[in-house]
Amino acid sequence: MTIDISQFFQVFFDEAEELLAEMERLLLAVDIAAPDAEDLNAVFRTAHSIKGGASTFGLSDMSEVTHILESLLDRIRQGQMALTAEHVDAFLAAKDILKMQLDGHRLGSEVDQDAVANVRMMLQSFAQDVPVAALTPVAPAFHTAEKAAVSHAGGHRFRLELPKMEQREVDALAAELGLLGDVAVTVLPDARSSLEVTTHESLDDILAICSFVLNPDDMVITQAPPLAPGEATTAQAARAAQEAAQGYGFFDPLPGAPGAVKTEAEQGYGFFQPLEDIRAAAGVQTDAERGYGFFQPLEQIRANAASVAPAVAAPVVVAADAEVEKKPAKKEVDKAGAESSSIRVSIEKVDQLINLVGELVITQAMIEQRAGALDPMLHEKLLDSVSHLTRNTRDLQEAVMSIRMMPMDFVFSRFPRMVRDLAGKLGKKVDFITNGAATELDKGLIERIVDPLTHLVRNSIDHGVEMPAARVAAGKTEAGRLFLSASHQGGNIIIEVSDDGAGLNRERILAKAQQQGMDVSDTMTDAEVWQLIFAPGFSTAEAVTDVSGRGVGMDVVKRNISAMGGVVDIRSAKGFGTTISISLPLTLAILDGMSIRVGEEVYILPLGFVIESLQPAVEDVKEIAGRGQVVKVRGEYLPLIPLYQMFDIAPRFTNASEGICVILETEGRKAALFVDDLVGQQQVVVKNLESNYRKVVGISGATILGDGGVSLILDVAALIRSSRQLADESHIFS
Repeated sequence: MTIDISQFFQVFFDEAEELLAEMERLLLAVDIAAPDAEDLNAVFRTAHSIKGGASTFGLSDMSEVTHILESLLDRIRQGQMALTAEHVDAFLAAKDILKMQLDGHRLGSEVDQDAVANVRMMLQSFAQDVPVAALTPVAPAFHTAEKAAVSHAGGHRFRLELPKMEQREVDALAAELGLLGDVAVTVLPDARSSLEVTTHESLDDILAICSFVLNPDDMVITQAPPLAPGEATTAQAARAAQEAAQGYGFFDPLPGAPGAVKTEAEQGYGFFQPLEDIRAAAGVQTDAERGYGFFQPLEQIRANAASVAPAVAAPVVVAADAEVEKKPAKKEVDKAGAESSSIRVSIEKVDQLINLVGELVITQAMIEQRAGALDPMLHEKLLDSVSHLTRNTRDLQEAVMSIRMMPMDFVFSRFPRMVRDLAGKLGKKVDFITNGAATELDKGLIERIVDPLTHLVRNSIDHGVEMPAARVAAGKTEAGRLFLSASHQGGNIIIEVSDDGAGLNRERILAKAQQQGMDVSDTMTDAEVWQLIFAPGFSTAEAVTDVSGRGVGMDVVKRNISAMGGVVDIRSAKGFGTTISISLPLTLAILDGMSIRVGEEVYILPLGFVIESLQPAVEDVKEIAGRGQVVKVRGEYLPLIPLYQMFDIAPRFTNASEGICVILETEGRKAALFVDDLVGQQQVVVKNLESNYRKVVGISGATILGDGGVSLILDVAALIRSSRQLADESHIFS
C-alpha cells in the first residue's frame, strides 16, 4: 500500500512558514556579543526541521539551502565559530530566500535563482574552512536510498587560472565548483590562484557557476589529460582523509584524534560503531567507553594525544553540551504536546459559523420579544426557558467571536525586521519597543491594519527619528526609540505609533500646503495643521526615494482606517516626537447596542460609546450664537446634537428638556445626543450597509431587530466630529 504524501503538503507549508517566522524573531533578538545558547539551539532546530520536511517532500532546493545554513549554525552553537553581525545578516537573507522558495512551491510564484545562488555563495564563504564535501546536501537515510559515492576519476580535467581575487571569493568559488566534481586549489607565483576541476560535467556548467563570481573572459582555461590510475588513487585517498577528519559535515574531530583514513562503511556513517571495533572490544569496553558509536573511545584519545589533560578536557565539554541539549529537547516535546491540542481550520468555516450564530442571535431576539407579550403567571416555565436560551445564546456568541480574535503580536512581529533593515539603510539607530502585543482584534481587521501600520512605521523612521549625530547634538541618545502599542478602550482598540524624534514642523507643513494651493492660514490650530499631511500627494520630503517622498502613503492610511470604521489622530511636539493614534472597533460582526427612538424611527447606538442618559432641566440648555445648543452636565458644557435635524425626521419633541440626552464619548471628546426616547439594550448583528446600498455619512451599518424590522447603526465618531458644524443646517447628513 502506497501513501500519497501530497495531501500533507499544506501542513508542511504552514509549519515551514511558522518556523521561518520563529527563526527571524530569534535572529533579531539574539545578542551578538553574548548569544544565549538556548537561542542558538532554537535557531538551529528551526533550520533542521525545515530541512527534514523539505527532504521528505522532495523539495531539494530548500533542503540544499537549509543544509548549508544548518552546518554553519551547528558550528556556531558548538563554539567553533564566533557569531557576528555579518552572520545574522546572512541568516536573515537565507530566511528570505527560503520564504521565496516556499511561496514558489505553494503559490507557484517566481523564484529568483540568481538571488538563491548569491545567498548560497555567501553562506559558503562564511564556511570557507569547511571542505566542499561537507557542504553537499545529504538526504537522510529514511528519506531516500543511500547512493554510492560518485567517483570523478577518468572525468574531464580543467585548469582555471583566475584573475586577482580575494581569498574569500576564491574559496567560495571552489566550494561551489565542488558540487560538480573534485577541486584542487593552487597558488600561482604572481599571487593569483588556479583551480583544477575533475568532473564529468561540461565546461559550460563550470562557466555558468564562475559567472556568478567573475567574468569568465578574465580566466585562462585549459583542459588537461585525465589522471593516471596511481595519481587518481593518491588524490582520492587524500580527499577521503580530509572527509573523515571533518566527520562528513556533522561532527568535528576531537583534539588529539588519530588521523587514520577510514571509508564511510568503517565510519558507520556517524551513527554506528564499526563492527571491527566492536569485536576487538568485546568484553573489554563498556558502552560509555565506546561513546555509543558517536564519539571516539576515550582510551584512543589518550593514547594519541600529546598529553592526557587536554584530551580529557574535550570529552568533558562535549558531555556538558550534551546535557545542555537535553533541556531544549524536553521543551520541544512539551511544545509538541501543547500543539497537539489545537487543530487547523480554514477561515471560511469560521466565517460560516459566525454567520450562523449571528442569525441565531436575531432569532433569539425575535423569540424574546414575542415572549415578552405573554402573561408571566400563565407561561412561567416558557419564559424561564426563554431566559436560559438568551444566556446560552450570548455565551455561544462570545465563544464563537473569540475564535476570530487574534493577538496584535501577529502584526507587531512583522516590524522588528523592517525597522532593523530600514534603519540600517538610512544610517540611523532605532530601538523598537512594543507594548500590548497580547491585545486581541478581529482577524478581518488585523489583516487590513498591516499596510497602514507599515506606512506609519516607515514614516516615523524616515521623517521622525533624526540621524545619530543630530540626536547627540540635540542632547538625546544616539539611538532613537520607536514605540508600537495596542490597548482596549471601551469597545475600541487604540493602536499608537510613537517616536522620540524631531516632531512635526508646523511652518514647513504650512509652507508646503500653500505651495500646493491648499486653503490654509496661520491661525489654524496644531491639530488642523497635522491633518494636512493626510492630503493626497502631500509630502514634505526634499527628495523622492524608495522609502518616501511621493506623497502616496498617509492619505492611503487615513482612507483605509476610515473604511474600517476607525479614526486617526496626531499629537506632536517639536523636538520631542510624534504620536499617531488609530482607534478601531474590536469587531465588525456583533455589538452591544442601545435602541433609541426619534419620531417613528429606531436607531442603534454602540454601547461602548454611551456614558449615561438623562433628561436635562430647562435652565441647563443654553443657546450659543452661531454654534447651536449646549447642555450643562455636572458643571461641564457639552455640545447638543439633535438627531432629528441631522436626518430630517419629524420628532415628538424639539425641546431638549422634554426628551432624553444620551451622553457619548469618543476620541477624548464628549457630546449629548438629543433623542425622543430610549427603547432598550440588546445585542445586534452588524450588516454592511455599503455593500448592500451605499455609504451613508453618519451611519456605520444596519441590523435586523426582533420584530423583523431594519434599524440603522449610528457612527458616533462622525456625529461628534460634526457637532461643531451643525448649527441649524439639517442638510449636512442628508
